[in-house]
Amino acid sequence: MNNCLPINIAGEWRDGRGEEYATTYPATGEEVARLRAASVEDVQEAIEHAHHAFLQSDWARRLPHQRADVLYRVAHLIRERAEELAQLQRQDNGKPISETRALVASAAGTFQFFGAACETLEDIITPSRGEYVSMSVHEPMGVVAAITPWNSPIASDAQKLAPALAAGNAVILKPAEVTPLLSLELARICEQAGLPKGLVSVLPGKGSVIGDVVTRHPLVKRVSFTGGTSTGKHIAAIAASKMMPVSMELGGKSATMVLEDADLDHAVAGVLFGIFSSSGESCIAGSRLFVARRIYDEFIQRLVAGAQALRVGDPAAESTQMGPLITASHRDRIERYVAMGVEEGGSIRTGGVRPSGGVFERGWFYTPTIIEGLSNQARIAQEEIFGPVLVAMPFDDEESLIEQANDSVYALAAGVWSRDFKRAWRIGREVQAGTVWINTYKQFSIATPFGGWRDSGLGREKGRQGIFQYMEQKSMYWGTNEQPLAWACIQGGKQ
Repeated sequence: MNNCLPINIAGEWRDGRGEEYATTYPATGEEVARLRAASVEDVQEAIEHAHHAFLQSDWARRLPHQRADVLYRVAHLIRERAEELAQLQRQDNGKPISETRALVASAAGTFQFFGAACETLEDIITPSRGEYVSMSVHEPMGVVAAITPWNSPIASDAQKLAPALAAGNAVILKPAEVTPLLSLELARICEQAGLPKGLVSVLPGKGSVIGDVVTRHPLVKRVSFTGGTSTGKHIAAIAASKMMPVSMELGGKSATMVLEDADLDHAVAGVLFGIFSSSGESCIAGSRLFVARRIYDEFIQRLVAGAQALRVGDPAAESTQMGPLITASHRDRIERYVAMGVEEGGSIRTGGVRPSGGVFERGWFYTPTIIEGLSNQARIAQEEIFGPVLVAMPFDDEESLIEQANDSVYALAAGVWSRDFKRAWRIGREVQAGTVWINTYKQFSIATPFGGWRDSGLGREKGRQGIFQYMEQKSMYWGTNEQPLAWACIQGGKQ
């Protein structure tokens, strides 16, 4: 008896031809689902059928408001199934149910936003400099690929699928190997909403196999990737060889800066949320903390008390703030980083251990950890840990603060806490990051572009302009001259 979950290959729901594997619930280690990964042959089939669907279906030729209607229906169906999807997301990656509900709501909002952006998108008539009307228009690319991470599957999928479909493309979706369930459900919802068959395929399996084939395939015209920096650079190198544009949202080591005039109640709450929500498994986690030396001791004392009060536990419980880490091997990696920090001379103010007893005996849990006594040059202050580990450091003046905040290969996000609006604005402009929060943290709007600098990525997602990431721009000229072009006329008479 075949108990494997079917995957979507070119609109057909069937087993992949790759290896069989199981997904597990991080809170208990128990099996959630079994499926067969997509094989190289499955990937090639999906891409070829997606190209055929792009050419033969009417999707790319539909009027923008007609494509928008489908995206609105996707948003509606997500909301209809919101609790079911949130519970599935919880099982998929172990996030607390309160957080997965927010991710599902975000995905619905993303499809709604890009539906609205699609039907109101405007090309432009450019200023004429001759006897012609000139305009700039945009066309869909064809087959595009979306490669998404395990830390927030449904929200990440929506942020790529919605604008790519709004633009008129076919999409190959490659979810993280360990979290494929929400991606498959999202494909079913797209079908139910009326998306033509074959326009979306979902190909679970190892990124080193599937992602590589997808990126190299000549019919794939763009790759949008969210994940680790080393993988992103590998994809970018392949893309460069075929002159293919890419969008990359990669790693981060975001600086949070607490100035001496900050509202400490707000700053403590914001720093805790910035690093420990999602168990620190977030690219924008505020994992480097700089606190003005004059208030450092008081602030850290309050921060430690706040971290110790966080509720770590069963993701199904409504009160849980931190669930487990994604896998046992990932927890091992985080523990190695904490040990490294101690070896480098750091001291653990709180955390740094696995919680014990009850639910903690089976899942991959780790306590919120604060380490101090290190400089910004320490490895754990420079390398992305992707877990609930905060490195706290005092600073003496604004110049050294900005210098240290910018001293990183990453430049994804940052936070500034100060009552002085002008000073916070000045520091926010000096800090090198794709997103800067002032007196808040980890707030997002689908209407606001998001992305990073340097090793944190290329391009931007979200915002009305996010659709154009998945389109080619074309200039068109419409001649209005009454006489033939002068150059082609024979001097002194007609040609």
